[in-house]
Amino acid sequence: MKTILLLQVMSVTAAVVLIIALLVVAGLIGYLTAWFYAKSIYTPIIKRLEDDKAKLNAEIAGLKEDLSRLNVKVDTLNRKVDELEVEISEKERQISEKVNIITEKEDEISSLRKKAKAN
Repeated sequence: MKTILLLQVMSVTAAVVLIIALLVVAGLIGYLTAWFYAKSIYTPIIKRLEDDKAKLNAEIAGLKEDLSRLNVKVDTLNRKVDELEVEISEKERQISEKVNIITEKEDEISSLRKKAKAN
């Protein structure tokens, strides 16, 4: 009962200030409640996502190391392929020389046979 009497005695300005103060306090209580609720819900989720991120970053680092090792291996194999191609071309040149020598010898043999038949 005293409260009603108190409100009747207060001026309009004082009542407006009191209502605004109560609204600010209610808003602050609502904001803090929502903040603590969100913190309790999202903190474990954020922690799990950060752990996943750390694991993925470690995996990425491992994959980068694997990639660099494989790039070195590929470069080594490419150099080896180039060396083998040079060796193949050299062998092909040697084979063509041998084929030419064989062809000359066969021609020489056939000419000697012709001479032998003619005698």
